[in-house]
Amino acid sequence: MKEQAPGKSTSSVWAGEEEYIMDNVTQVPVVHSVSYGYKDIEEWQNVALGRKKGHIYSRNTNPTVEVFEKKICMLEGAEAATSASTGMGIISSVLFALLAPGKRVVSVKDTYGGTTKIFTEFLPRYNVEVALCDTTDHEAIEAEIAAGCDLLYLETPTNPTIKLMDLKRLSQAGKKAGAVVVVDNTFATPINQQPLALGADLVLHSATKFLGGHADALAGVVCGSRELIDRIYHYREINGATLDPMSAYLILRGMKTLALRIERQNSNAMEIARHLSAHPRIRKVFYPGLESHEGHEIAKKQMKGYGAMLSFMLEEESLEAVGKVISGLRYAHAAANLGAVETIVGPPATTSHVECSREERQAMGIPESLIRYSTGIEDIEDLKADLDRALSVLG
Repeated sequence: MKEQAPGKSTSSVWAGEEEYIMDNVTQVPVVHSVSYGYKDIEEWQNVALGRKKGHIYSRNTNPTVEVFEKKICMLEGAEAATSASTGMGIISSVLFALLAPGKRVVSVKDTYGGTTKIFTEFLPRYNVEVALCDTTDHEAIEAEIAAGCDLLYLETPTNPTIKLMDLKRLSQAGKKAGAVVVVDNTFATPINQQPLALGADLVLHSATKFLGGHADALAGVVCGSRELIDRIYHYREINGATLDPMSAYLILRGMKTLALRIERQNSNAMEIARHLSAHPRIRKVFYPGLESHEGHEIAKKQMKGYGAMLSFMLEEESLEAVGKVISGLRYAHAAANLGAVETIVGPPATTSHVECSREERQAMGIPESLIRYSTGIEDIEDLKADLDRALSVLG
């Protein structure tokens, strides 16, 4: 009888942990040791050279961190993974490990602000050409790919305007050009979207966000083929952006409830998006679950759920109005984070694109009256009433 593959919730709880259930403990231990001792020099050398399984130094690998990497591999359907101390740590590791002078990157204008800074400020210093396209113009993206592309970098849904890209279509174009296709899957999570199954080579996450889910640990992770991950791991181990084992433990603990949290957050966000769409003080709501969203058909095709992230524009176009609304919310942290069990809000000017000037945000199509809303797991009626109360200050 063929064994049934475990579901996402089961994998979130059990994946990668079996061999670490030792001495009757039921939870992954936090291994704080910096180094691992060997009295047999030959065995030590075999471990150091990767010929035998084990650990030698925690900047390179760590048992607690390894379980986290195995778990995300199972959830994303990947062969291998490596992690870093932050989301930007893993994004930087991917880009600098796989690119070199004379290479060409194709991406979009709506990537996370820190990623955009790498594309516009840092990579050009190393003679890496970067072509940034309008995010929803698939023909323009394909044309740039065909003109030469060594790495195609996609992020869908985008941060903070929640735009979508057809991953299968663009991955096919990237593969045809011989590019490595990288997808930032932070907003969607592996519960809602599977980029590797849609043709991507690498999928990465700011694990600080939904994977951890409790806003108490920083981490980043990327997974894909063993060959690509080995190259990224080598850069990361030398660069030194090592994931701390305590943070890995906290992310692991959060991942146990990932599927449950995302199910509730998907549902809450859909109701909030519909509620705000009918509100007189709201000009526009950006959420892929709405039929009015320009990427709705793509979302139906490649996502199992529409996610917890939405954003909305106020009728009154000013940062002052945004401040009034945010200050009036009782059940939302005004903070530069997302993906936690609590609802979190903020404008791009202080969150996703704080590194960018107002003019740069305008060029990216990010209005100053936009509010990013990371929906939590609170009772939906409380969240709707909270928004109504906060929006009432606008008169």
